[in-house]
Amino acid sequence: MPKFFAESELIINGDGSIFHLHVKPEQLADKVILVGDPGRVSLVASHFDSKECDIESREFHTITGTYHGKRISVVSTGIGCDNIDIVLNELDALANIDFKTRTEKEQLRQLTLVRIGTCGGLQEYTPVGTFIASEKSIGFDGLLNFYSGRNDVCDLPFEEAFKQHMQWNPQLCAPYVIDADKETLERIAGDEMVRGVTIACGGFFGPQGRELRIPLADPKQNEKVESFEYNGYRITNFEMESSALAGLARLMGHKAVTCCMVIANRRAKNVNANYKNSIDELIKLVLERI
Repeated sequence: MPKFFAESELIINGDGSIFHLHVKPEQLADKVILVGDPGRVSLVASHFDSKECDIESREFHTITGTYHGKRISVVSTGIGCDNIDIVLNELDALANIDFKTRTEKEQLRQLTLVRIGTCGGLQEYTPVGTFIASEKSIGFDGLLNFYSGRNDVCDLPFEEAFKQHMQWNPQLCAPYVIDADKETLERIAGDEMVRGVTIACGGFFGPQGRELRIPLADPKQNEKVESFEYNGYRITNFEMESSALAGLARLMGHKAVTCCMVIANRRAKNVNANYKNSIDELIKLVLERI
């Protein structure tokens, strides 16, 4: 018998849309571009040939339309893995739960999810302006630890090597290491993007080693991150969403990858705050290849 999802677990608005996104099942495309900034949704959709819906709710902005014959939804998530938890679960519900019967559909849809974002580079070969596709993501956020099957989809030997190198503080969430979907990664990244290992942090300041008025618990964290190497992999960048996206997508049976433009290099201590024109080039690459 199909699993039934109670009203308290799957919240559906009076108009038949999902609780936070306010999107209806028929409004979701199989190809989804995710961005953090709600304002960036219109930038992505400005390249569409046509638009069928434009929905805004809190930090979540969704536009579905077509680009060169491909039906695509672009959705803003806001910042952080906690928001990715909301967005991924609601997108999966829109795709794979029958809202009338509140049961899982017999025929499941597989979504292709590509996040376009910005990040901080951590190596000399990831200067400002570099496009990085996250081959692996390391989650400092702890989100995936709340879901069954976490160990089945994560790279456990990599996790152990990383914890040992970092002398991991047991007061912190256990880090998890998750791979992007390989086929999607190669298709989207092409020759223009560095394949990288991305750390998704639970904050912008202390978790990424930025110190303002409050001293850091581990002032050498970034030095250890930059020097870590495992089976030829080096950590290339910091951001705040990739691990939850890759992990939840893998558990749900979807395909996902994160592509970011470096707007600050922590090692070189330089930054480009005026990156909006450059990120449009990344947007166009993803639109062509998704």
